[in-house]
Amino acid sequence: MESSPTSATPAPQPVRWHISEIDFSRIDIPRIRHNQDLFYLVTSASFIETGSDMYTRNLVRHYAAYPEVAEWLQQRWEPEELQHGLALRTYVETVWPEFAWQTAFDGFFAEYGAMCTDEELEDDRTLELVARCVVETGTTTYYETLRNLATEPVLADLANRIRTDEVQHYKYFFQYFRELQASQKLSRARIAAVLYKRLAEMRESDSDVALRHVWQHRPPLFREGNFEELSQRTYQLVSSSLPIEQVIRMLLKPMDLPKRVEKWVQPPLQKLGRRLLSA
Repeated sequence: MESSPTSATPAPQPVRWHISEIDFSRIDIPRIRHNQDLFYLVTSASFIETGSDMYTRNLVRHYAAYPEVAEWLQQRWEPEELQHGLALRTYVETVWPEFAWQTAFDGFFAEYGAMCTDEELEDDRTLELVARCVVETGTTTYYETLRNLATEPVLADLANRIRTDEVQHYKYFFQYFRELQASQKLSRARIAAVLYKRLAEMRESDSDVALRHVWQHRPPLFREGNFEELSQRTYQLVSSSLPIEQVIRMLLKPMDLPKRVEKWVQPPLQKLGRRLLSA
């Protein structure tokens, strides 16, 4: 029997920054305009973040029995995700104004919406929080990678702001997981199964759908090549730059392993992660 999170759950806090704080007029456009890789990374991220309200509705319904979780999703998580999308969209439209952002997004959202169903969520609410930790691990490390790859200061600042938000999202989902797990006591085997399942799904995910719709409407500046080559190059660029040590640490936390065991398994998992990412 699942129980509600306790009063120890941190209450939603005001958003940490606002899009009005970013001066998009200061973007060094010549420095980034011809960077095809960053165009695809930033634009596909803007699609995913802008579409987060649909996924939020599903999660709010899923956690209707847990008012604190539902409140945090609606009052904190969704507004921050949508702000990420708006900020990234503004950046894209400032640097590449000829890109038909809304048209491309509409195509993405039609396909993405079909993927965002209640059936995609874990039936067990505690295990769905494990899945959320996997997703937030991916977004945290994605924006850290984007920040490190950024060749333009405003983009680096924006990626860092979003990364900071995603770290806090991970902490909230993990805290809620711990509170439910305290009474439910799911086995490590079940938790590991969800971790593995969600990791296996990450490459065949919304990011691939977003990338494809960006490519279909790409501006004339980036007309060369084919989608398969672009997809592989983008994947390799991100995966080769991911902070794998951080990824493994964040993924292991829901397992609640003894410290000595966690320390022992981290190095081989890091090696395995690097090997899988380079495949």
